[in-house]
Amino acid sequence: MPAFLHKRESFFLLVALALGAVAGGVLYLSRPTTLRVAVGPRDRVESHLIQAYADALARAREDIRLEVVHYDDVRDSAAALQSGRADLAVVRPDVRLPENGLTLAVLHDEALVVAAPPDAGIQAFPDLAGKRLGLVAHHGADQPLVASLLAYYALTPAPAGAAPAPADPGGAGPAGAGSVALVPMRASEVAAALAEHRIDAAAVIAAPSDKSAARVVQAVEAASASHGATIVAIPDGEAIVQRLPELQAVTIAAGTFGGRPKRPDEDVKTVGASYRLMARASLSRDTAASVTQHLFELRSRLAAMTPTANLMKAPDFDSAAEATSARLPIHPGAVDYYEREQQTFLQRYEDWVYLVAFFGGGLGSAVAWLGQRLAREQRARVDAVLDRLLAILIEARATQDPAALEALAVEIDGLVIDVVRHARAHDTDVRTMSALILAVDAARAAVAECRRDGAPLRERVGRVLSLHPASGA
Repeated sequence: MPAFLHKRESFFLLVALALGAVAGGVLYLSRPTTLRVAVGPRDRVESHLIQAYADALARAREDIRLEVVHYDDVRDSAAALQSGRADLAVVRPDVRLPENGLTLAVLHDEALVVAAPPDAGIQAFPDLAGKRLGLVAHHGADQPLVASLLAYYALTPAPAGAAPAPADPGGAGPAGAGSVALVPMRASEVAAALAEHRIDAAAVIAAPSDKSAARVVQAVEAASASHGATIVAIPDGEAIVQRLPELQAVTIAAGTFGGRPKRPDEDVKTVGASYRLMARASLSRDTAASVTQHLFELRSRLAAMTPTANLMKAPDFDSAAEATSARLPIHPGAVDYYEREQQTFLQRYEDWVYLVAFFGGGLGSAVAWLGQRLAREQRARVDAVLDRLLAILIEARATQDPAALEALAVEIDGLVIDVVRHARAHDTDVRTMSALILAVDAARAAVAECRRDGAPLRERVGRVLSLHPASGA
């Protein structure tokens, strides 16, 4: 096969390899990042929300994809994040807070909603001393949460069947010390339990806007002689959160439960728990920012399938430093999104761009120098062949020995073979090839002429000169 065809095939092969490498790099960089998210249990609204989020990301073909892994309890999902089996997890901090978990978003807050008949004389949480509280629990951690609040107010939980001890301000114990009987029950049992005086108030831990909270309040109203309900306040929420940082200070807005007149008639402060989407601390800032951004950008789509999406919010913080050092720290990537400080591609890889440009320039200079060095070596080889051919031309004109002429002819053939091989292996410019051809032809012609002529040197020189007579002859 001709040499130029070999060169063309090599060129096209290199171009194809380069294009394939570029295409592979583009595909690798543009492929979506898949994250494992742990959520539990399967029948909770948080599970429905995360599954809807994963489906929305897939439909929108975003750069983030979620692989949802269901667990039996929110405690298990937090454990999966802490053990590294998940990148994200739905966490309720008062149940279990993973050591490596940083908040991306608050999916929703749940408040301790305590409702009592107006004639029960219960206005604030400490008034429950000596009372029986019916607790509609949705999670195993609900009762421990209430017990923690009772302990804050120096109240002790009593068994459901035991008579609660009233507060005894003048006794030897702490001021207001007493006990509260916690009576587990279902929401459908609240009205009958109040009517039969088996409980004095009812409580549920749920989002204030959730139907389960409204059902408990309506049950208290149905059992009340005045058809009213007092929403019991926990006014020391901020102080409680300082002691129990896994809890949340929550405000039940006036009119949350509707009605005429509105229920409650003014804002009520209480405490509760939050369900949070957390990420492992080692998750990159860019990925965490993208997860948070898509979560809120897709809120309207998620709300159409899961109304709980309307309750999502950003964690409270005043500055980036406060956010990352809070009692429940926020992931720096989420802070970037909330502060609108997400980095562009060039900002993100600025150092790498400079390094590549710096070292790439140096490498390019080295390659250029090496190319010039190789070109000089190739040209030196061609120049050596040209010099030898010119020398053969002179030697052929100066010798009469047939053996010497034969040796020169053989040497010329060897030089021709070497030149042809060099031209096949390397690019050679037209001017150099023309000079080589002229030199080869001249050397061969000189050897051939000397062989044919066989005359002494001076006779041959005279004959050559006779071809150019003087102008005066």
